[in-house]
Amino acid sequence: MNKQELVASVAEESGLTKKDVEKVINALVDSVTEALKAGDKVALVGFGTFEVRTRAARSGRNPQTGDAIAIPAGKVPAFRPGKELKESV
Repeated sequence: MNKQELVASVAEESGLTKKDVEKVINALVDSVTEALKAGDKVALVGFGTFEVRTRAARSGRNPQTGDAIAIPAGKVPAFRPGKELKESV
């Protein structure tokens, strides 16, 4: 399901217009992004939790040349599904 299909599905379920639903989805994505940038967790009870995890530095290989390369430490967004979402899938 892509964004437009999600908008159409939510609009049909809620009775709102697609334009209004798209604004809500964009606002949700922006809010989650800003919270993660600030280092906060976003917990949607029953759905899951968005958080930022820190990856340690590690070594890897360049697939074209086979040379060893150093992969620096970094922060990555992560999603942990909630109990209800796990059970429904």
